[in-house]
Amino acid sequence: MKSVALAIEEPTPRGIAASIARMITSGDLAPGDRLPTVRALAADLGVSPATVSHAWQTLSANGLIISRGRSGSVVRAVPKDWLPLRYRGMDGDLDARLDLSRGTPDPELLPDLMASLARLSGRADTTSYLQKPDIPELHDLLRETWPAPVEALTVTNGALDAIDRVLARATRFGDRVIVGNPTFAPFFDLLDHYGLEALPVDLDDEGMIPEHFLAALGHAPAVILLQNRAHNPSGISMTAARAEKLAWMLHRSRTAPNTIVVEDDHSGAISTAPLVSLAAWMPDRVLHVRSYSKTHGPDLRIGALGGPRALVEQVISHRLLGPGWTSRMVQSILFDLLTNPEAVRRVSTARDVYAQRRATFSAAMAREGIVLPIGDGINAWVPVADERAAIVSLAAAGIRVAPGSPFQLGGGAPHLRVTVGRISGEFDSIAAALAVAARA
Repeated sequence: MKSVALAIEEPTPRGIAASIARMITSGDLAPGDRLPTVRALAADLGVSPATVSHAWQTLSANGLIISRGRSGSVVRAVPKDWLPLRYRGMDGDLDARLDLSRGTPDPELLPDLMASLARLSGRADTTSYLQKPDIPELHDLLRETWPAPVEALTVTNGALDAIDRVLARATRFGDRVIVGNPTFAPFFDLLDHYGLEALPVDLDDEGMIPEHFLAALGHAPAVILLQNRAHNPSGISMTAARAEKLAWMLHRSRTAPNTIVVEDDHSGAISTAPLVSLAAWMPDRVLHVRSYSKTHGPDLRIGALGGPRALVEQVISHRLLGPGWTSRMVQSILFDLLTNPEAVRRVSTARDVYAQRRATFSAAMAREGIVLPIGDGINAWVPVADERAAIVSLAAAGIRVAPGSPFQLGGGAPHLRVTVGRISGEFDSIAAALAVAARA
């Protein structure tokens, strides 16, 4: 193996990361090769350990290396080049004793699909490629349960599919998009894909901070992308008062007269907070997105989009040139799950269990001296002194979490995203390990 120190041409965080990335690409560093320790490489290069640590963090965020606690860092055995940039930053190894990095629901709390499958037709009997994309019974049920009267609805392959289609039709290269900061990391990848500029708006306990939101409106955004409740990663839910204030600001803005709002209600029925939508004040400018991944299973790949007819029908037309429609068999499964009393009970139970787990986790963290809002949903946003040091500390304890940096723009305070919905026990020991990591 070629010497790492000798291959580094520029001893800056960016230069170190770039040189090692080239060594991995060229094969000079093979999957599984162990890298020098931060202190050893810093000594060889004559730089501070912090310089090397920042380079390691960049390489880890891009899916090129894996930190294994006291065992050091190694080249990733299976490079995830197929993942978008921030998805790579969220990705982790599967060999942790306890993986709290994924942001996925607890499989034990999902409804059983077997009864629904037994009630389905034995054939996928779509007779035409030009049929309406949604089955009528699901379409009608969605209308009944939508947060505001809506002109048009369609079923999509999950929330990100809906948001992707909207951005493809409603924006042009170089447009600006308001997003919460932090926000769901793949949103940033999606904006990069379309050449869109993110306008990050900080959050407080009620949602986007009005003063920051108003300042962002001054940059004439094409789209406002927000999460109504159980915000990922923070767990914040927007209040009705805050939603009304944001809607009022948008309505009066002279620089954003055509801006549309895209709302991502990704956790749906497992959220304990009420659903608040800006569509209550401006239905002609709001596209509301609902996902059933957290409630009924990520692999169902189903969600829904509702809003002004002109915008929704553009999405329907665009999808006909790609996937065409969301499988009507999958739609039938979802309709059954949404109307079957036992499946509805399972989802309601899951909501209560997740709420109890968040409350228990927050109480355990408070006993360790770290006060967190209980929030909503399945994730918690934990402040730390140093992101990489915290991840390494937790890895040594056999716990994997997601780094906070992929969820933020502008170098915000370091955090970790912890999927507390997957914690069913060991709350005190996990909180203790997180407290140690937070101070590392």
